[in-house]
Amino acid sequence: RLATLRCSRCLPRIASAHLHATRSLAAMATAVCRAEQPGASAGAALRMCRSRSPRAGRTATPEDVVASKDNGSKMLSTDEQRWSHGVRIYEYGSAANPKMKPVPVLVHQPALHESGETRVIPFDLSKYLGIEGRVCTSPNLMASFVRIKVGEKIETEARATSQAFYVIRGSGMSESEHGKVRWSTGDMLVVPVTRGPVRHECMEAEMGGAALYWIHDEPLMEYLGVEPGRKKFEPTLYRREELLKRVEEISHSKGHSNNRLGVLLGNADCDQTKTLTHVLWSLLNSIPGKTVQRPHRHNSVALDLCVAAKPGVYTLMGPNIDAKGEIVNPIRCDWAPGGVFVTPPGWWHSHHNESEEVAWVLPMQDAGLYTYQRTLDIRFVDDELALHTAGRIRGAALATSDE
Repeated sequence: RLATLRCSRCLPRIASAHLHATRSLAAMATAVCRAEQPGASAGAALRMCRSRSPRAGRTATPEDVVASKDNGSKMLSTDEQRWSHGVRIYEYGSAANPKMKPVPVLVHQPALHESGETRVIPFDLSKYLGIEGRVCTSPNLMASFVRIKVGEKIETEARATSQAFYVIRGSGMSESEHGKVRWSTGDMLVVPVTRGPVRHECMEAEMGGAALYWIHDEPLMEYLGVEPGRKKFEPTLYRREELLKRVEEISHSKGHSNNRLGVLLGNADCDQTKTLTHVLWSLLNSIPGKTVQRPHRHNSVALDLCVAAKPGVYTLMGPNIDAKGEIVNPIRCDWAPGGVFVTPPGWWHSHHNESEEVAWVLPMQDAGLYTYQRTLDIRFVDDELALHTAGRIRGAALATSDE
């Protein structure tokens, strides 16, 4: 039997259930409304149905059920039309490797942090990358200098999973929800997700103020459209003395690389990737006087801080190498202590020290993420030349086994 059903919310649901139920429409309507008001009697539920009627004063008919189904179909059709507006379908061969603005080779000069007021000095390359609405140095990372005049304070804040602060110059203190630590030249402090600001204070410094090299992954969060969640590692403090001691130990060992003399900065919570954080990667690398570190390449962007160098220290970089492993038509970046230069992803680059003294560089990369994804693909030129000589071209420089 048909009851006096006038409920605009129940009717569309009944229309679908009608095909699969043997109960009357009245009983179904009563069940729907009783579900919204547990404990109500059948009569009270039915009165609730009638009170919500958009068609007050008449009894529902089978045509009402059909009309409700038609309205739902029209609404669904509108949704489908709206969803189709963003559809793009490309021919594979021409679109598989889309043309994008390349990562540029640019320098953040040390003069920016050597004078002036207490402030953050961003290294914003978003316009070169065609990225609108957010600042970034590489697609995933933001690099800045922080200058803090002696006796002054400044707050830094980022919606990031990882933040690193390397002390270029000076001594002072930083405080956040994670605690308070003192720092001096050559130290690095790293913090996970931080809900509030990190407050920095300079106690003593040359040039009238301390300088920090600040890196974080807020651009990656912005691109993904997410907010940082739980922390993935514990705060860490790397002391200059410990880093240099480890480099010295490695220099006297027999197992260190002939092409590099440096230390990777790791975290106990990132034991698998052996990286600074689950996103960030850093290396304190030394280049002895009168030496050349042969070319290598990797898929991550490197934001290289020159820690120390005399005139005659530089990096050559370019996308191609010749049969001898030399970079073809390279760009030359001369090192300036306290300055940062960008190495694009996939580019071969070699480090040259024509001076008499050891030079130091601290690259910061998003290679923690790449390493975890097995896509870092770091390669050293002499290994690749040996493979080519043997008639082999490998797809990825990733250690594998048959296990």
